[in-house]
Amino acid sequence: AAALMLRKGIDACVVGADRVAANGDSANKIGTYALSIIAKHHGVPFFVAAPTTTLDARTASGADITIEERPPEELCCIDLAGGERRRIAADGIDCWNPAFDVAPVALIAGIITERRVLEKTPGEDAFDVPGLLREAAAERDAKRRRVA
Repeated sequence: AAALMLRKGIDACVVGADRVAANGDSANKIGTYALSIIAKHHGVPFFVAAPTTTLDARTASGADITIEERPPEELCCIDLAGGERRRIAADGIDCWNPAFDVAPVALIAGIITERRVLEKTPGEDAFDVPGLLREAAAERDAKRRRVA
């Protein structure tokens, strides 16, 4: 990704999200945080595309998101035919194997949802995720009232 941004020029970088905190910090598969840093370095706007169902107004920031850690054996061992597992990393080598990381709001240009692109609150380095969710709830309620 870094070489592509350097050599070919990219207009924008768009990633998904498994969870977006109230301030806009976004958790996604491991490597997303590094990609956001690379985009920032190359002046490429970094966007998170996520349905409103992944927005979490009750989680204040990415620091409050529990990150799943996968077993280290997934990195330091291979499974062979017949059910045998063989260690390929040297003895004594340990592995940290998080499944997700968090791109901080400071590196995110916008959050793309099915409703609209959420922009940062003017004068702040945060998105109003709770406000967008309130808008969505109010619209659902209004539709229900029209149907009833």
